[in-house]
Formats: sequence, structure tokens, C-alpha cells
Amino acid sequence: MTEALPPITELVPHAGPMCLLDRVLEAEAERLLAEVQVKGDNLFCRDGAVDAWIGLEYMAQAVAAWAGWCGRREGKTPRIGFLLGTRRYRSALARYPVGQVLQVEVRRSYQADNGLGQFDCQIRSGETELASATITVFGPEDPSEFLKGETS
Repeated sequence: MTEALPPITELVPHAGPMCLLDRVLEAEAERLLAEVQVKGDNLFCRDGAVDAWIGLEYMAQAVAAWAGWCGRREGKTPRIGFLLGTRRYRSALARYPVGQVLQVEVRRSYQADNGLGQFDCQIRSGETELASATITVFGPEDPSEFLKGETS
């Protein structure tokens, strides 16, 4: 039997209009597939479309959803993480039009014990790849202590 996936809002620490993804389609130990439909009321929508650079945030939130899903399996609540950088962001489109449905897939390629991780990411519409990147993230054990500069 397939495990039921919780609503995206239970997996990411983003709230309200900053939660850009609509739902998780699949989650596994090393990957996650999420979906977003571009909407006109999106904070980043202008002139009927969202600029393709927002794809980086879609990717980062999919990583956050993956981390939230993994944490949830251990009884933990979602916590904030940090997008440190990206390499090789390529986009076939300059903008995603309102109404377009995107699938955002993230696959962990590296994870250090200190919370540093790297993910290979893709954005697709159906079978067509629209964007790809490798992103580096940092998820400290205690984000509030990290932000205060009190890490061990």
C-alpha cells in the first residue's frame, strides 16, 4: 500500500502566499516530485506569467518538502533551511504562463552530516524538461541557534 502524502503546507515551513508549490506527487528516500500550477494571484506573477528564475524557488521549496517529508517520518516538524547557491541553471523558457502545470523533481546527490546538501533538480511540463539546476542547501540542526551565530 502506498503511503498517503500530507499537504504541502505540512512539509514546508513557508506560509500563505510564500508557499509556491501545490502538492507532493511522490516522495522517496532520495527524491521528491512536486507540482505547481502557475496562478495569476502568485506573488511573482506579472503580465500573465511568472519569470523563469522563480524556478529556483520552486526547486528550493521542493527540497524543503523533501526534508519535511524525511523529518516527518522521524516525528520532526519542518524547519527552515538555506539556499546557498546554484550551478548550471538552464531554462528553456523565459516565463511560465498562468495555467501551466509544472512538475518539480529534486534528487539528493550529496548530504553531509552538518546539514550541507546538494540536489539535482528539474522542472518539467509533461515529458518536456523546461529547467534544470544543481542547488546547494544548508539545513542546520537548530536554525534559530545558527541564525544567532551560536553553532557548535
